Amino acid sequence: MRAVAEQVAIRNARGMRIAGVLPYNAPDPRVESARQLAGLPFPLMGLAPQPTIEDMHMPSIMEATDRAGRSQLAVSFTYRLWRNPSDPDDPANLKDLDPEEQAALDTVPPWPRPAWLPEFLEIMRYPRLWEAVRTSWSRDPSDYTALERQLVDHTNNILMNHYRNELGPSPGPTEDGPWQVGLSSVNAAALEIDREEAPAIEIDTDPFVYAIGAQLRPDLVTTVVIAREHLPYVRLALHTRTPATK
Repeated sequence: MRAVAEQVAIRNARGMRIAGVLPYNAPDPRVESARQLAGLPFPLMGLAPQPTIEDMHMPSIMEATDRAGRSQLAVSFTYRLWRNPSDPDDPANLKDLDPEEQAALDTVPPWPRPAWLPEFLEIMRYPRLWEAVRTSWSRDPSDYTALERQLVDHTNNILMNHYRNELGPSPGPTEDGPWQVGLSSVNAAALEIDREEAPAIEIDTDPFVYAIGAQLRPDLVTTVVIAREHLPYVRLALHTRTPATK
């Protein structure tokens, strides 16, 4: 059972599938993530520092290339949520786990594990803001890469991956369905970025998530999608996590 938890931890953190048990000398995936993000020619956005959120340092990275090289890159950051940050031991901070999840996390395997893995498994006991903040860069801006489309796509990705039971799409690849949000749901808004108010757009019609995004420059947008149940604990403000490298 614990091996299952180990695999789920890595798959959820990086969107990867891992077969079998992780070897004890498996490298810390945070090191590779940091390497991939080093030297990017554009800034990355994240939620402004606040007591109720903790960066997991496990970004999701999506990249597209063609004959001319990298054409698109999107980096999304996930956060652990603290409902009561003043008391980390408060049970209110914990996620509601089903019996199978609880048993998997409580069982210690007889084989050695990577030194970094127990920390990641412990985080699974807490609610997370999955891929909450995304920065999307496009070499060749188009209608597909426009802010409105990027916000819709980010929202539908969160809905598809984390609200399947509530929305009821069929197993396997998900086709267009009535559960998805569309461009007609986008409205004008404002978003705090680096302590200044910036023009933005939002999707405030979905019962499960709230989404907001802004254009940072012609080839760069940022989008935010957060579960409505977590909104009371989060201040919707962004800051520049890393400056662009010239």
